[in-house]
Amino acid sequence: MKNFVEELKWRGMIHDIMPGTEEELKKGPMSAYVGIDPTGDSLHIGHLVSIMILKHFQACGNKPYALVGGATGMIGDPSMKSQERNLLDEQTLEHNVACIKAQLAKFLDFDSDAPNKAELVNNYDWMKDYTFINFTRDIGKLITVNYMMSKDSVRKRLSRDSSEGMSFTEFTYQLLQGYDFLYLYTHKGVKLQLGGADQWGNITTGTELIRRTGAGEAFALTCPLITKADGGKFGKTEKGNIWLDPARTSPYQFYQFWLNVSDSDAERYIKIFTLLDRETIEAAIEEHRAAPERRALQQLLAREVTTMVHGQAEYDNAVRASRILFGKATSDDLRSLDEKTFLDVFDGVPTFEIERSKLPLGILDALAVETSIFPSKGEARKMIQGNGFSINKEKFTDFGASLSEADIIDGKYILAQKGKKDYYIIKING
Repeated sequence: MKNFVEELKWRGMIHDIMPGTEEELKKGPMSAYVGIDPTGDSLHIGHLVSIMILKHFQACGNKPYALVGGATGMIGDPSMKSQERNLLDEQTLEHNVACIKAQLAKFLDFDSDAPNKAELVNNYDWMKDYTFINFTRDIGKLITVNYMMSKDSVRKRLSRDSSEGMSFTEFTYQLLQGYDFLYLYTHKGVKLQLGGADQWGNITTGTELIRRTGAGEAFALTCPLITKADGGKFGKTEKGNIWLDPARTSPYQFYQFWLNVSDSDAERYIKIFTLLDRETIEAAIEEHRAAPERRALQQLLAREVTTMVHGQAEYDNAVRASRILFGKATSDDLRSLDEKTFLDVFDGVPTFEIERSKLPLGILDALAVETSIFPSKGEARKMIQGNGFSINKEKFTDFGASLSEADIIDGKYILAQKGKKDYYIIKING
């Protein structure tokens, strides 16, 4: 069985580790948890780091718990946040929790008979009947305000928001997260909490709470917050987060994100976001450095992560879609795309509309009268005669021919192409 800490070290996945953690892990199988804030109904790739740590933890023979914060999600974690979050209602949280549970099942073994099968827990289950008076008597008296004020998440927030301050709601968040650790320690035997580097203060409040109740000794391990080589936020694009939900981020867009990372980022991400072994990864990095123009490392990374998150079939579709835009493809390849992927592939491409009632329509009229793909019929004729124009990825060489219903893809689109790179969508209305 692999050594969990050693596995994370060579992958660059350890930021802080509490003294004694590695020694405790060497004693035998251990239980650990990661907390996930259900502020949305999908995880994004920023969550993948913690999920991968849980995946490695389980692969090393240990028992992982995924805690979905149904209770703490009603408050919002102030760590690394410049503003207080909007509080979510119970119905929204229930929906978010259900969606997140379904996504986590893709990564962790919840259903086998193995003694270390993963478990999902929701802190709403133990917080919903815990009265404020009892919580402050039982838990509040154990942690001093001085201790809570010393946490970076609190100090940074207070210094940054001197005019607005910090609400009592947010200030007490670390006590609630600390109680989660105490509850899981007491009821599930969970001795280790895992999370991102921004969670160190909250996690250590939990270990301190366990110590002060006399329950025993608990441990902590955090991973680095992943950034891009240029300092930009990992997982963010101009259109927002890269989500695991294919309805929010299509498998094609997901695949393209990984395919387009920089060389230096690819070398880090291949270790963090895949399960490939060290020998395979080091060989792939060496191969990439010898011929970076081939982008073999990015292709390997995109394949591994897309397959893990969306499955082999969606990965194959994403590769086929990429080939349509950037390489050799046929009309059949184009027609095999669903509408969302088609629009994702040709996102930003100029689009023109033609009424269906005008079909069949002479190609020159379609290109230079009904649309402005060409400035004149003469220029359209010239390019068609020069073999430089395509419809739906097939050369169109007869300037006397017409566009017809047979040319329509997905019931409403025709793809026109000038030369190698200039694409246009003709949308058929009606």
